[in-house]
Amino acid sequence: MQLKLTRPIAFFDLETTGTNVVKDRIVEISIYKVLPGGGAESMTKLINPGIPIPPEVTEIHGITNADVATAPTFEQAASALNVFLGNCDLAGYNSNKFDIPMLIEEFLRCGINFDIKKRRLVDVQNIFHKMEPRTLRAAYKYYCGKDLIDAHSAEADTKATYEVLLSQIERYEGVPYEEKDGTTSMPITNEIQALHDFSYNHNNADLVGHIGYNKAGKEVFKFGKHKGKLVEDVFAKEPQYFDWMMKADFPLSTKQVIRTIIMRGFDKGNMIIKEQ
Repeated sequence: MQLKLTRPIAFFDLETTGTNVVKDRIVEISIYKVLPGGGAESMTKLINPGIPIPPEVTEIHGITNADVATAPTFEQAASALNVFLGNCDLAGYNSNKFDIPMLIEEFLRCGINFDIKKRRLVDVQNIFHKMEPRTLRAAYKYYCGKDLIDAHSAEADTKATYEVLLSQIERYEGVPYEEKDGTTSMPITNEIQALHDFSYNHNNADLVGHIGYNKAGKEVFKFGKHKGKLVEDVFAKEPQYFDWMMKADFPLSTKQVIRTIIMRGFDKGNMIIKEQ
């Protein structure tokens, strides 16, 4: 099967220093340009972001500061990229939300108005999510083969959730699952601890994900200006940040977590602040 094209479409993906479109930068761009008639051209470039790549980000995409040290900056590569993308439509996975805004931001910093008004944008993730909705009604239909009557009724939803879990165990027990690092396991078994281990986000220290764990198991911020930094170190250096968090509109469960971190710091003797 070939795409029906009236002009080229560029499938592209970015690796970056982070997920903040304003503050972060591109470190690699890969483009697969499909041409009308079925031909294709590709381009992959490392980009020197001009700012450090955080170690936790390198762990995700594998690109180090040394890898990009001699690579061109985006400004140096911008003209060639602009020409290669030409009058292409654009496609990607989660591209409308992240990759396209990031790419346009980089072009605008270089004074290039990369206009998308006349380009058609195809986000494969959006198609996936719309055609395979992640609602309980959709899960009940998919796993149990039945329509959920009285959806959003608490009683109907809880019973349907129970039936979906039973069906998931029957479907996936003994089925291998591949982790991000390439290792495989068979995590779905009819045992609650195993189901908890597989379905719970163990990278979060608090329930909503404001505080997470790094590879060493230490609590780090997952938001704001201190994203990726050790919570205990930030509180020791900027005691007012703890005070701000305790007074701000954070969940009580998150405040409970940071209070525990503070108390642990007191025990170590490296905290000098007191809760207001």
